[in-house]
Amino acid sequence: MDNGASSYRRYIDGDDSGMTELIRDYKDGLLLYLISFTNNLSDAEDCVQETFIKLAIKKPKFKGKSSFKTWLYTIGRNVTRDMLRKHRPSVPLDDAAELADLQDIEQNYLQEEQKMILHQAIRSLKSDYQQVIYLSYFEQFSNDEIAGIMHKSRKQVENLLYHARKSLKIQLEKEGGCL
Repeated sequence: MDNGASSYRRYIDGDDSGMTELIRDYKDGLLLYLISFTNNLSDAEDCVQETFIKLAIKKPKFKGKSSFKTWLYTIGRNVTRDMLRKHRPSVPLDDAAELADLQDIEQNYLQEEQKMILHQAIRSLKSDYQQVIYLSYFEQFSNDEIAGIMHKSRKQVENLLYHARKSLKIQLEKEGGCL
């Protein structure tokens, strides 16, 4: 899998279905990543939309120096930073429950509660810590890819991950969560 590059190339060459595929494949993950900046679902959704509009209208050149996903998330990050410079988000994101598999209601309830505790604890961390945890554990980017997205060195990312994990552990212990 070329991570979206061929869909984008097809879109640039005039095939609109390429953009449809990109949006379908990347909007959800990009949205979750951008929430770590905005702490506001509506603002993050606006930034995701702006990111894809930027791709559709400006058609920036993907040079292949990183994976397509890394490049796209970097664009999304920059769009979000620009938006945050213009105004601050006003309404924090409420906890969102994921759909549970109804086979074992009690087990699913406990799992959902643990997820909520984890996400709450992550959201209480500094923005850079939220981002590095999300990119590493939820999106499974390598440290080099994270460094490219966050405009940091690999060593800075490693240090951020170390401190983010440490802060997350402390936060989870405060909240009584044991994951």
